[in-house]
Amino acid sequence: MFTGLIEDVGELTGRTPLGNAAKLAVRTSLPAREIKLGDSIAVNGACLTVESVAEGMVRFHTLNETLNRTNLGAVPVGGKVNLERALRFGDRLGGHLVSGHIDTTAPVLRVGHAGEDIVLTIALPEALRALVIPKGSIAVNGVSLTIADLDDASFSLRIIPHTWQATNLPQLAAGSPVNLEADLVGKYIVRGHALAAGSKLGMDDLHRAGF
Repeated sequence: MFTGLIEDVGELTGRTPLGNAAKLAVRTSLPAREIKLGDSIAVNGACLTVESVAEGMVRFHTLNETLNRTNLGAVPVGGKVNLERALRFGDRLGGHLVSGHIDTTAPVLRVGHAGEDIVLTIALPEALRALVIPKGSIAVNGVSLTIADLDDASFSLRIIPHTWQATNLPQLAAGSPVNLEADLVGKYIVRGHALAAGSKLGMDDLHRAGF
């Protein structure tokens, strides 16, 4: 489990195909002494297992399923990736609960500005329409962000300069694919309501419930 608060922006230094998988090598400033084999680290929001670690370098074994369902197969060697180590009991939850299981990818539509804030507009996939709400949380490349504006085809996020500079989001441009994970709590609400009522939960239901 993660919080969506990025600890380091690493560099993808290698992606080596290996049958139905690949080896990813990431250069990072995270301290090697605090990382163990088998630890979970979110890479652009996707939960991966540490296969080897040395000072300045972490390697992961990644299935093709993960590469195909996320943007990790498209990040160029030399590209930047967001890194976050798993949450420990007792840690502050500064973002929101993020599982590290990417729902889908979607393209960036626009990168703009509103005063000092950056406005990021992303296409809204059909599969996520029932899972996002205005002022709700969403993880974008593993970054916990709040939805500022929402319509049937897209959603926008207003990002403060600190978050923008402390993540790999400045690499984004129109057409860039981003990893999306909808709010975990919202998924349980939608699933539970669908099972109880035998129908899909709509936005009106969420608004009536106070969300």
